[in-house]
Amino acid sequence: MDLDTCLRLVLLLQAASCSPGLLVDVLVDRYDVPKVCPREVRTEDFIRYHFNGTFHDDGKKFDSSYDRGKAFISQVGLGRLITGMDRGLQGMCVNERRRITVPPHLAYGSIGTGCVVPPDATLVYDVLLLDVWNTEDKVQFRTISKPASCSRSTAATDFIRYHYNGTLLSGETFDSSYARNSTYDTYLGQGDLIKGLDEGLLGMCVGERRVIIIPPFLAYGENGNGTKVPPQATLVIQALMVDVFNPKDDVVVAVKEAPEGCTRRTVAGDYIRYHYNGTFQDGTPFDSSYQRNSTYNTYVGMGYVIRGMDKALQGLCAGEKRRVVIPPHLAYGEGGVGNLIPGSAVLVFDIHVIDFHNPKDPVEIRITHKPRECNTASGANDLIRYRYNCSLMDGTLLYSSDQYDSPSVTTLGANKVILGLEEGLKGMCVGERREVVIPPHWAHGENGVPGSAVLLFELELMELQKGVPEGFMFVWLGDIPDPLFNALDLNGDKEVPLGEFSEFIRLQVKEGKGRLQPGVDVDSVIKNMFDDQDRNKDGRIVEDELKIKDEEAEQVRRDEL
Repeated sequence: MDLDTCLRLVLLLQAASCSPGLLVDVLVDRYDVPKVCPREVRTEDFIRYHFNGTFHDDGKKFDSSYDRGKAFISQVGLGRLITGMDRGLQGMCVNERRRITVPPHLAYGSIGTGCVVPPDATLVYDVLLLDVWNTEDKVQFRTISKPASCSRSTAATDFIRYHYNGTLLSGETFDSSYARNSTYDTYLGQGDLIKGLDEGLLGMCVGERRVIIIPPFLAYGENGNGTKVPPQATLVIQALMVDVFNPKDDVVVAVKEAPEGCTRRTVAGDYIRYHYNGTFQDGTPFDSSYQRNSTYNTYVGMGYVIRGMDKALQGLCAGEKRRVVIPPHLAYGEGGVGNLIPGSAVLVFDIHVIDFHNPKDPVEIRITHKPRECNTASGANDLIRYRYNCSLMDGTLLYSSDQYDSPSVTTLGANKVILGLEEGLKGMCVGERREVVIPPHWAHGENGVPGSAVLLFELELMELQKGVPEGFMFVWLGDIPDPLFNALDLNGDKEVPLGEFSEFIRLQVKEGKGRLQPGVDVDSVIKNMFDDQDRNKDGRIVEDELKIKDEEAEQVRRDEL
């Protein structure tokens, strides 16, 4: 049997064996004691309690705080209560229930009190203690949990956003931000909160949880607060710090990963593509480009994004990763964004720059290998074969000629490839290798896959066949035979059929005196040339069909024949 149970039994036996008139001291029956009692009532403490008062003899009620609709408030041990109650309330715990039996000489004695308590009455009080405090009390707080790292804690003049559950010392809830599904947002240390909270919320980290106990004179005092907080109530606030910033804060940037050999950084006017994860300070996510599987694309420093991000996107390298913390006055301010971003929220962005360019950028060409001998370089109308890898600037491979059985083939100037690649393939020697950076306005523009992407081509020229001017099928590389018809008429019979014409043209190409249009079937090209000269379409060319007017003489050098 524990001490409390034993004491209760002794007191009950004493009450049963003695008549009330013989009681010499207060009898205390602690019939409901809480398991946890962090504080007991001491002399000079203030208490708030409910009670029912009855007479010992007949059990008739003479007073009740419940009937009056408000708890009784008094100070213990200084004569403000009857002596029996001053003694009987000592050592009591909040939420404890006691039955206190008070003999007349420790109550109202032989006089009584008016018509309520007769002389020589033994009184019985059933008491429920609701609150206890002392004028020497200070704000108390206990940290329940705290994040592993805390680079910043709350200070006076900061603006904070926090969640809380507010209870009285007895455990009765009087308010909760969770019930409203909205944080409480305010300045700290400037009198916008009750004094106890202004003190108790100082030094907290984002993500920290605290229990803050506030005595009444640092809370709502004698007046209470509405119907929820009674007068002289101690408050227990369980707070979770969600957000903190100061109106003087600027954007905070931390470089998480910087690529080596960064030769160019973003400036105002550049167009950037980047991925991001957006969270609040407590780590709660609100948006992510990764979830949409699409980069965020915008101009830098031109007001297309929130001011804080406009600042943070300057001075970046392609491939760089940064964490950016943006205070609300540089983000979405007090208004927030609908249900997505609450008012006065600090935003944290983890960004990864994929690429950037300027609308004025040219194609950038870097020669990585050049053969010692380079007598012929690629140019307009040339037929070329080349190998390539096409990647994004973050290294993501998009296309490669190695995916096919043979290198790619194109004729320069024929608009068969994007303009930037056309530029990158010009002036190359066979065996030369290049890296070519192509901004989107030289590539696929906004409609590419992905849109507005800067492309990196790794090129190697495998084969080169010099071409002929656009619109031509054959050009002379030296002097034109004079007379031309006699050269064409290989057997001297004054007429040239298709076979003889084909033999002549092939001989000129073989001896390096002329060049056919590359990349086209030779027989088809020669047949087309023959048809152009066979003006009467009789299947043979005669000398008159090669005669041209004097004013066309200059054209001959550039024409088929």
